[in-house]
Amino acid sequence: MTISRRRFLQYVTTSSAAGTLTTLALPGISFAQSGRPVLKAGDQKGGLRALLEAADELKQLPYDIQWTEFPAAAPLAEALNAGAVDCGPIGDAPVIFALSAGAAIKIIGANRSDAFGTAVLVRPDATLRTAADLKGKNIGTTRGSIGHFVTLKAITAAGLAPGDVNFRFLPPADTITALASGSVDAWATWEPYTAVAETTGRARVLVNGRGLWSGLSYLAATDAAIATKQEVLRDFLARAVRAQVWSYQHVDAYSAAMARIIGIPPEAAKLQFSRRATKWRNIDDALVAEQQRTADFYAQVGLLRQPLDVRPTFDRRFAIKV
Repeated sequence: MTISRRRFLQYVTTSSAAGTLTTLALPGISFAQSGRPVLKAGDQKGGLRALLEAADELKQLPYDIQWTEFPAAAPLAEALNAGAVDCGPIGDAPVIFALSAGAAIKIIGANRSDAFGTAVLVRPDATLRTAADLKGKNIGTTRGSIGHFVTLKAITAAGLAPGDVNFRFLPPADTITALASGSVDAWATWEPYTAVAETTGRARVLVNGRGLWSGLSYLAATDAAIATKQEVLRDFLARAVRAQVWSYQHVDAYSAAMARIIGIPPEAAKLQFSRRATKWRNIDDALVAEQQRTADFYAQVGLLRQPLDVRPTFDRRFAIKV
C-alpha cells in the first residue's frame, strides 16, 4: 500500500501530542462525583487505553481515569517524575533514564514482547543494508528510548562505537519528516510506528530488535500513587492483563478496534499487534537481572553518569495471574 506523505504523517501523529489531557467518560460515571479515587494514567500511542477499551475492561470501574497520551516514553517518564501522572507503560531502557534522573517511581508490572518491531528504519530506496552501514550517518530517535537502545546495541555488535553515528534526538512526528526529507538517514523507533511505516511503504527495516533488546516493558507508578492508590493500581494492572489475554483470543476484532481508536491503518494495527505477542509476567529475580544488564550497558556506553542498581525499582506486591 502506498499513501501520500501527508496521510502517513496523519496516521502517525494522530492523538500523539505530548501532554494532551483526555478524560475517559464512562457510562453512569461523573468526574464531579465525590469520594471516588481518580487514577491519572499516562499512555503511549497504541498502548493501554486502546487495549482496555477494546476488551471492555473500562466498564464498571470503582474509580475514575484521567488519560494523558504521549508520543514516546521520554515525555511520559518526565510526567511520572513530576507527578503529573500516577502510572504509565514504559520500556526497560526509558526506565533507566528516568531512574538516573532521580524519578521516584517503581515498576509494578512487566510484560515481554517480540522485539522485531523495535527497529532501525531507512527509506525504501536507501543503499544501507547492515548496521555497519550506519557509520557516519544521522539517526533520528528519542533520547533514552528503546529505539535508541537497539541502535546502540546494533552498532556496537557491528564493531562501531557510539560516536561513529550521529544521533538526532527528535519526537516521532519530527523524525518521520526528517527521514522523508533526507535530513536523517535512519529512524530508530518502535511499534506501532514501525508497522505503519512498513505497511504504507514509507520505510523498511534495516535492523530489527531480535537478539538486541529484551522485549521487556513495564507498568510504572509513582511512589506517591503506590502509597495512596495501591488497590486502584492493582485493579488497573489486573484489567490490563485480562485485556491482553482477550486481545490474542480475538485478533481480528482487537486489531480493527485498535486501528479505529488510535488512528492507524488496519493492516498496520494487525501487523504490529500480531508480531508483538505480548505476555504479562510476574517480577522475579531473572527479570530484575535482565533489567540490570540494560542499565549496565547504558553505563558502558557512557549514557549514565554512574552505575545504577535497579533492584529497588521493582515492587513485587502487585502479583498477577499469568
